[in-house]
Amino acid sequence: MKRMVGMLAALAVLGTGCGASEQYVKQQVDPLSDRLSKVETTLGDLQKQSSAQAADIQSIKASLADAKASAAAAQAAADRADAAAKAAEAASTKSTKAFKLQQKK
Repeated sequence: MKRMVGMLAALAVLGTGCGASEQYVKQQVDPLSDRLSKVETTLGDLQKQSSAQAADIQSIKASLADAKASAAAAQAAADRADAAAKAAEAASTKSTKAFKLQQKK
């Protein structure tokens, strides 16, 4: 008999639930749900910004590589121009000497 009463009491407790109504649970969960959706929205925005910044960084790296290549080409052209100027100066010195020798004769 005691066993039967204990079983009935256990069934009564289990049948009624834990004592929290659906409305109470909803009232407790809704603010958390709102905060979570705000955090998810912020996370989405940050991911978009991160992707955009990554694209910008790749673009800047490409521009930097182009600038380095242009600088190297400009340096090579400057070196060639310097060599040409030295050759012209040597030719000028040689022709000046030749002119002076022609004047002495």
